[in-house]
Order: sequence, then structure tokens, then C-alpha cells
Amino acid sequence: MKKILFLVAFMLLTLTGCGEKNIDDVINEFSKDVENSKSYKLNGTMEISSGEEIFAYNIDTYFMKDDYYKVILVNQTNNHEQIILKNPDGLYVVTPSLNKSFKFDSVWPENYSQAYLLQNLVNDIKNDSEPTLEVTDDSYIIKSSVNYPNNEELAYQKIYFDDNMNINKVEVYNEEDIVKIKVTFKSVDLKAKLDEDDFLLDDLIDTETNTQTDTNTECTGENCSEQNTCEGDSCEEETNATLDSIIYPLYIPSNTHLSSSETIDTETGERVILTFSGDKNFVIVEEVAKASNEFEVIPVFGDPLMLNESVGAISSNSISWHSGDISYYLVSSDLSTSELISVAKSLGNTSTVISTK
Repeated sequence: MKKILFLVAFMLLTLTGCGEKNIDDVINEFSKDVENSKSYKLNGTMEISSGEEIFAYNIDTYFMKDDYYKVILVNQTNNHEQIILKNPDGLYVVTPSLNKSFKFDSVWPENYSQAYLLQNLVNDIKNDSEPTLEVTDDSYIIKSSVNYPNNEELAYQKIYFDDNMNINKVEVYNEEDIVKIKVTFKSVDLKAKLDEDDFLLDDLIDTETNTQTDTNTECTGENCSEQNTCEGDSCEEETNATLDSIIYPLYIPSNTHLSSSETIDTETGERVILTFSGDKNFVIVEEVAKASNEFEVIPVFGDPLMLNESVGAISSNSISWHSGDISYYLVSSDLSTSELISVAKSLGNTSTVISTK
């Protein structure tokens, strides 16, 4: 009789979803997996929605305990690559094609939400006093608040796990319940066995640029100079790059207008300075981005900022970034952080043509 009662109880538990996880189970299991990982590697894609446009990236994330990070972002449209690197020497945003890097004085990624960093997702969940759980036939979905200080429109996120608690997707929403950021994980390795050599700045330097530069400046002709491109005994003078068109922001705060536009020649090419005056004064500087002959590290204050097409640098009153073969610098003492970002993003949505004569 006892055996029959046991079998009936077992069948009832099975039919009613024995083993189905609750919110605490899912949070604890995810947290434990991430916190027990000494190093991990993630591969996937990231989509950023801006207006009617979607900017897609291939993304590889590397993490090792003791504050080592490497995030490789490759734009799927133009193959533009940037790397966010953090090691004991500092925090860098590297652009290999330009042989340049911003070096930040920043605590990134602490105290910020990041959809492609597992420990930040754990922190978001734990910092939410009332995260929720949705259970489907084959997945668990945690909904939590987010913390994006430089993007106030982002309100909450959904983190998707399969029935074996493998993370497979993160969606970040605005207050209108529209997905603004989507990260889809193709592979997750929580036992990646990474070491310090996987986080070296020197390994990210574009050695091909240096090699080509060395070859071009090596010349034996009579009419050669350090600025010439040489083949055999003849040299072709290298000319500065020019902007075929000026890029104007699509977003301008009310009661503000373009008051002046100035084009000046520099050692490397043309530079355009746009001055906007009115209730919200600001200045935009544009110039053709050219690769440095030697790897250049540029110190900046502030934090990395993910714009639509590029990772830039944002401080309390400025943003600098590279997009579409143009380097931009936006500065204002009047614009709020959200207004700075709106102006910057409206520039990134406009195409231009670059030529070298």
C-alpha cells in the first residue's frame, strides 16, 4: 500500500512540473555559474536600434578574474573593428585600422549595465528588488531593471535561458517596450582557461600599418622625402585627405542654429569646425581619420560610449568618436549628457563620401 501511494505521489509531482525552477532558483544558479567562472569567452551578435535603423555587430567577449576584459566589436556593414581592453595597465578603446587607442581614466564596467558581460547581468538582477521570471516550455526569462547612466531611455532588460540554464539572449527595452539593444549568444564557454597574455595591448596593434609605413618611407630616389610614397627610384608625393562634404547633425536643440562653418588645413588634411549658437551652444569638429605611423595612445577622461556605429569617449561635456572614415569631436557646456548623445547619434546616421586626391 505504501509503495502504491509513493508511486501515485511521484506521478503527480511529475505531471505538475516537478523540478520547475522559481525565480530564486534561476537567479542562484545563474549567479553561481558566473561567480565560479575564473574566465569565460562569449561569441555572438549585437544589434542596436536607432530610429528606423539597426546597427549590427559581431561580438567576442573575454573575461578573466582580477579585472581583465576584452570585447571585440566588428561592424557587420563596413567591417570596422574596435576593441575595448582592460588590464592592470588601464582601460583602452583600440581602433586597429587607425593604429590608435583611447586610454581612459575610468572604473568601467563597474556600476554600469552591459548586456554582453555576464557579471554585470548578475549585478543588474541582484540590484533589482523585484526581478520577475517567465517560464515557457523550453526557457526561463528573467526581467530586471538596468543602469545605463549615459542612455536614460533604456528602462529594463529580459535575459533568456534555455531549459538547461544556458544563457542565449539579452534584450534591453525602452519605456515604450521597444527593443533597443539585442545580444544573441552563439557560444558561451565558462571554462575558457584564459591567461594574462590574452589581454595584452601590444597584440592589438595593427602591425600591417607599421610595415606599410616603413616600406613607403624607405626611398633611394633623388626627389624623395619622408612624406613620399616610393616605388623603386621614383616617388609619388603623398597629399592630404579632404572631406568631400560636411556632415551636419540631424538633431539640433530648439532655439539653436548653425552660426559658422570654417574649414582649415592641418598637417594631415582638412578640418571642419561647425559652431552652433543660441540657447544650447556647441561645437562639432570633423576631419578625415588617418592611420598613425606609430601606435598612438591618446589619454582621455570619461567613459567608453557605444554609439550606433562606433565606440567613442564621453566626458561631462564632450564626445569624441570615429565613424565612416571621419573623426568627430563634439563639445558643449550647455548640452546635457542625453543631448550630447542625441547630437552625436544624429551625425552617425548621415552618410558621407571621403576622397583622397
